[in-house]
Amino acid sequence: MPKLSYLGALSRALNDELARDPGVCVFGEDVRVGVANITKGLVDRFGPQRIVDMPLSEQAFTSFATGAALVGQRPVIEFQIPSLLFLVFEQIANQAHKFSLMTGGQAKVPVTYLVPGSGSRVGWAGQHSDQPYGLFAHVGLKTVVPSTPSDAYGLLVSAIRDDDPVVVLTPAASSTDREDVDPAELGPIPLGVGRVVRPGSDITVVAVGHLVQEAVAVADELAPEISVEVFDPRTVYPFDWAGLAASVGRTGRLVVIDDTNRFCGFAAEIVSTAAEELTLTAPPRRVTRPDGTVLPFALELDRAAQPHRDQLMDAVRGVCGVARKDR
Repeated sequence: MPKLSYLGALSRALNDELARDPGVCVFGEDVRVGVANITKGLVDRFGPQRIVDMPLSEQAFTSFATGAALVGQRPVIEFQIPSLLFLVFEQIANQAHKFSLMTGGQAKVPVTYLVPGSGSRVGWAGQHSDQPYGLFAHVGLKTVVPSTPSDAYGLLVSAIRDDDPVVVLTPAASSTDREDVDPAELGPIPLGVGRVVRPGSDITVVAVGHLVQEAVAVADELAPEISVEVFDPRTVYPFDWAGLAASVGRTGRLVVIDDTNRFCGFAAEIVSTAAEELTLTAPPRRVTRPDGTVLPFALELDRAAQPHRDQLMDAVRGVCGVARKDR
């Protein structure tokens, strides 16, 4: 069975959707040379009218994509770093996102905002290491964070075909991942549907993006003493509450690991809603970046600020009432 890389899956999804639908086009900076290794070769196959290098003005070409979508195109914008989404937040959250509602559903804005490399990258420091998925989920934008190459393919395909704007954040820490995949089995994955990555009976761990693999590693290590179920929502918004309820219904306990800041973060929302609506046998916990974190340049400090396995292991043991073992 061939290996599919994470970035290769994103590229394959773009190629397939460009071939399937002549309305799909790609905008961004250096997309013709494929600086992020996702759009490489697209201009040779689909031409400069559909693969369009834009001037260094993110606000302008994000608005340009909204206009293109309103007249029937399905633009995909590639942003090189996640902090650029702060720059274009008005164009996405206040314009593209609201067009359909403000026109009584007469206008559709099917734009995909793709960020191949969100989160920490070694030495990229504070202005290049954000994970802003909670920000877009908060305002009600469809927001996805794939954790595997096959999910990256399927969720990007669904995002492009969706009639609403969708933000797709792919973690930098996942970019070197590879997976055995039968190409014939690749297909769209519906937005808003999570999956149980690893079944268990004592506790549910909700993890997003690259942290799914971390959660599975912790579940494997704890297997002799605690049975951990790992739940990947895949779509941050809309969140698969029914899937989480089914998982917590089996386990009765919950920990969320989330690579964003603790205060007002994604983990806070999951934990608070679970406390309000689900039956828990122990108080839930969350593992996150600290409040107000800006990731530093120094690698050791960068790693210290990110949620990691030891913290997750301690949280799982704490919720399950199992004493920590020396490691």
